[in-house]
Amino acid sequence: MPETLFGLPAHPLIVHATVVLVPLGALLVLLHAFWPAARRRLGIVTPLVALVGLVLTPLSTASGENLERMVGESDLVEKHSELADGLLPWMIGLFVMAVVVYLLGRRPTGVRRALSVAAAVLAVVAVVGVTQQVVRIGHSGAAATWSDTASASPDRPDGDDD
Repeated sequence: MPETLFGLPAHPLIVHATVVLVPLGALLVLLHAFWPAARRRLGIVTPLVALVGLVLTPLSTASGENLERMVGESDLVEKHSELADGLLPWMIGLFVMAVVVYLLGRRPTGVRRALSVAAAVLAVVAVVGVTQQVVRIGHSGAAATWSDTASASPDRPDGDDD
């Protein structure tokens, strides 16, 4: 994996795609699982978006490891890295549930009805897991990126609050 893209570190570029597509995939899984009209309209889009999010997850992690070698280690970067390693299992679960809810939407009503409840519950678990992990990773990444910058900001003169 290249360390830079177009002269910029690859990690922020790849991670922004991940941060958009992973929650979008989670939202689509929920829509697919609970809203029949959305299920008919979304079709194969739900598992495809989840697949792209799944592929982007290890790319984000690998590019983050490259960036870590470039900027050096710190406690905040290490915490961010550890949290990021925990996203892949959740993404695998989300992708599996995206495929399951897609396939259940294509089955006859009798079979679908029995399995849809279980699939919806598991889909919610995967969505909640992915979402909380992305938020925690993003927060720790922002803290690692901006903590030195924020603490090094010059003090504003009194009365100048904007």
